[in-house]
Amino acid sequence: QVQLVESGGGSVQAGGSLRLSCAASRSSLSFNYMGWYRQAPGEQRELVAAVSTSGSTQYANSVKGRFTISRASAKNTVYLQMDSLKPEDTAVYYCNAGLEPPGRSWGQGTQVTVSS
Repeated sequence: QVQLVESGGGSVQAGGSLRLSCAASRSSLSFNYMGWYRQAPGEQRELVAAVSTSGSTQYANSVKGRFTISRASAKNTVYLQMDSLKPEDTAVYYCNAGLEPPGRSWGQGTQVTVSS
């Protein structure tokens, strides 16, 4: 399956910001949907944000107003701008892509840790 590569994770204090990036391993590849899931220890993986080729976006209620997903024109790169981070945002964030969420292509995950 197509490999997705994430970057931008790290550790921040509550109220801080991070920007995650995800790119497909094939430069010519495009997806109908790209988005981000996250998974905290002992928790189920949940959809955080998604964007379609039409530009339509979806967000988990817990991140609305704080996170912004965007997609490059090439349609093989997606970003997640995370502002006003909270400790409960701490998780491994996974890039995901395909026809619709959950897509069949996944990144390896990038750790986001938010400290109080």
